[in-house]
Amino acid sequence: MDEKNPPSEATIQEPEPQPRPGAVARAFADAIVAPCLILGIREEVLHMNAAAIHELPGARIDAPISFAIRHPEFLSAMEEVRQSGTPRTVEVLQSSPNMTWYLINVAPLNLPEGEGLHEFLLVTLENRTEQKRTETMRVDFVANVSHELRTPLTSLIGFVDTLLGAAADDRQARERFLSIMRQQAERMSKLIDDLLSLSRLELRQHLRPTEKTDLNAIIEEVVKGLQNQIERAGVKVFLDLPDGSTLVTGDRDELYEVLENLIDNAVKYGAGGGRVDVELRPTVRRKDFAFVLTVSDHGEGIEQAHVPRLTERFYRVEADKSQKKKGTGLGLAIVKHIVNRHHGQLNISSTPGKGTRIEILLPQ
Repeated sequence: MDEKNPPSEATIQEPEPQPRPGAVARAFADAIVAPCLILGIREEVLHMNAAAIHELPGARIDAPISFAIRHPEFLSAMEEVRQSGTPRTVEVLQSSPNMTWYLINVAPLNLPEGEGLHEFLLVTLENRTEQKRTETMRVDFVANVSHELRTPLTSLIGFVDTLLGAAADDRQARERFLSIMRQQAERMSKLIDDLLSLSRLELRQHLRPTEKTDLNAIIEEVVKGLQNQIERAGVKVFLDLPDGSTLVTGDRDELYEVLENLIDNAVKYGAGGGRVDVELRPTVRRKDFAFVLTVSDHGEGIEQAHVPRLTERFYRVEADKSQKKKGTGLGLAIVKHIVNRHHGQLNISSTPGKGTRIEILLPQ
């Protein structure tokens, strides 16, 4: 710079202040229930309502919106809206910090402020993550049900064709095939029963039971009903039940189904340990719960990596072994739904080589 000829005040240009939304525009954005932002001409954030502040913790006033929502389609949509003046809606997936789906609406917002007409962008968001997860679950559910039914149906069709053809006059083969066909039909029947049970539970998921039922009586009845399976498996079931009242608020049929699923699983998958322990105890220092029910086997156990997924529908640690034991992969999913409906708590722990322990906490 030439010190002899310093620039005059007229040649020094201060940056022109950017227009900002006025009180009416801010009040309008704040009145919207959904997350809402007002952006400036450089796509910087000029205002956020409370929902937007909560939804987009990475967004900052006067910082580009791209710092918070990094998606090419969203950035392109803003440019198109600015050029065309036509609102645009895009669906984007944010992978950071969590996988989140947004339906984003971008619209021009022309507001007269003072003497001029200033152009802003109004951006509203709808978090569709839960809907996407539900859609994915439904698609997976239909695919899993189709797969589970297709296998026994294919087997049945194959045996029927054989009986109508080559084995038509072979009595020994006919008896063997009919026995297998009966097993496959029973498997499909059990799967359909479990699906219907899940459907009923989902309809009543938010309705807590109101009647009183006796846990001791249910446990003893379940063990008697499973006596044939217990004897065939060569397992002994030991009950440790308290004296006195064991009444809880609960649906008797649903709690019966919980006990039946848990004890049946322990007998089938923990038979190698030779025993199953069923214990019911009043809780100690657990003010939210009245009783703790545990079903423990001493069999092969399960690797820790599988334990968190055991209550997922159709999840099996060893699919072939589970199918041979007539498992549908829905038992623990049903247990989880019932426990949730009763405002209880389900805990599963397992150690390979030592067995599996399932604990259910139930309120009074």
